[in-house]
Amino acid sequence: MRRPRTRTSASAAAPAFTLTFDGRPVPALPGQSIAAALWAASVLSWRTTRNGGRPRGAFCGIGSCYECLATVNGSPNRRACLVPARPGDVVTTQEGTGHAGHLD
Repeated sequence: MRRPRTRTSASAAAPAFTLTFDGRPVPALPGQSIAAALWAASVLSWRTTRNGGRPRGAFCGIGSCYECLATVNGSPNRRACLVPARPGDVVTTQEGTGHAGHLD
């Protein structure tokens, strides 16, 4: 017996949109995290370490670690694997603690 075809999710029909990463347009799909959109665009690193400036990106992908920190819409230290991508999001590489030039 054949099962009827059904949509697997409402986001399957929703249109793609664009966010920017360091000024470069990045396509994204509804339901994707920022990390997933960056990975799909072959961006593997979006922060540098405090000591040494080594590149980092997603590690665990589930919000348990803090390797995927990025600056999203001017807000530093956002875990890109947990933040849903939205049309027009501006994501920038986070340097060190992400607070350079900010008054805290």
